[in-house]
Amino acid sequence: MFRPYKIKKTEPETMEKVMKLFIARNGLTTGVNCQIVFETWDKVSGAGPYTLNRFYRDGNLYITVSSSVVRNQLYFQREVLVKAMNDALAENPMFDSRKGLVRNIIFK
Repeated sequence: MFRPYKIKKTEPETMEKVMKLFIARNGLTTGVNCQIVFETWDKVSGAGPYTLNRFYRDGNLYITVSSSVVRNQLYFQREVLVKAMNDALAENPMFDSRKGLVRNIIFK
């Protein structure tokens, strides 16, 4: 005789909460945070087309830029860029701020 499987009734969850839970349970938090930081860098700095390489670890964002002129301009705007990036990251619902925000930008 067939007995239907009973599913517990629970409150509906938002897609944002489900995605955060999926990312955390599968150990993807660090990788997702890096990608969000890189996308935010491109938006905030405007130097996406000149950026050759990006690396993010322990709150330090390492950036390699193709133009020395652009690198000098960005170097003098580091504090403003860090603040703008952290503001933008705080607004992103998928960014896990417990892992840390951007503390420093290092140009190569």
